[in-house]
Amino acid sequence: MIRILIADDHPILRRGLADILSRAFEGAICDEAGNAQEVVSKVQSQDWDLVVLDVTMPGRSGLDVLRDLKGLRPELPVLVLSMHPEDQLGKRALKAGASGYMNKESAPEELIKAVRKVLAGGIYVSPVLAERLARDLNEDSERPLHETLSDREFEVLRLIGSGMTTTQIAEVLHLSMPTVSTYRTRM
Repeated sequence: MIRILIADDHPILRRGLADILSRAFEGAICDEAGNAQEVVSKVQSQDWDLVVLDVTMPGRSGLDVLRDLKGLRPELPVLVLSMHPEDQLGKRALKAGASGYMNKESAPEELIKAVRKVLAGGIYVSPVLAERLARDLNEDSERPLHETLSDREFEVLRLIGSGMTTTQIAEVLHLSMPTVSTYRTRM
């Protein structure tokens, strides 16, 4: 029996993922978490075979949650499923300990393929991310500037790009306004 925790802030998406995975993996038990605190709490209190984790969740970044999960249970496979393109966050998620990274625009069959690979102990990367990783290995030139940012700086940059003010960013990331301003200055 496979136990899967689905962590996403959208209830309809969680239910849809649970339905897809329950049908693909007979006898699978799927549970849901809607925010960062709930994910960490459920991983602390129960055993899971896999966590499917969104990057954008209320409370804390999914990448921060991923680091927490890896600190609690280093062997626990985590498949990151995000609305953000692979070239933006895929490498960061893998470096933080994810067992795979997928875009939410992927077909259900691709999700099933990714879950099978991760449950078998493999690392899942989409063809797009695999190409990007291979290209990065072969490039001797400097990395794009956004790739030199820390995860938190990148997250602040992404929120600035979405039109948020310093105050809004501070609220979303649970940081003080001076801290957000410091990240902006460093960028």
